[in-house]
Amino acid sequence: MRPSGSALVAARLSLVMVIALTFQLAIAPRIELFGVHGDLMLLIAIAAGLTAGPERGATIGFVVGLVYDLSLPMPLGLSALTFALMAYAVGYLQDSVLRAAWWIPVVTAAAASAFGVILYGVFATMVGQDLVSPSLLKVALVVAFLNALAAPVVVPVMRWATASGSGVRSRSVYR
Repeated sequence: MRPSGSALVAARLSLVMVIALTFQLAIAPRIELFGVHGDLMLLIAIAAGLTAGPERGATIGFVVGLVYDLSLPMPLGLSALTFALMAYAVGYLQDSVLRAAWWIPVVTAAAASAFGVILYGVFATMVGQDLVSPSLLKVALVVAFLNALAAPVVVPVMRWATASGSGVRSRSVYR
């Protein structure tokens, strides 16, 4: 018996999330640049917005953020809120403004990563965690750079996971 389309997508997304979370928690802390490591989970949410569109991307981003929140010593829901907003914004831009060039997802991932880190810091400060400081800009820039390096791998993986291989979004990049 062959799994249905939505069951297959759910299985693929679950596999990608488990692998990404394992990488984020076990390997990413050892890969540092200026004392900062990348945020693969944020990149997964951004790539979901790029490949699956604003609504599906936001849903995937929320789930990815919620799974990641369970491993963080921060209030539950900060990553989920941030990732969902970033995935929606990137998906909306992809649908309405951005066009198909090989470098668009890389630049989009970098800009959205930087903005996502800053947004996370602002949300954390709003709930009592003082994360807004001058070092937040350094963190945002380093995360943006590292996520831009990883985007050419992560975006096609998310295109596969979300089964977005046909249609308008698939004509864009990394084929």
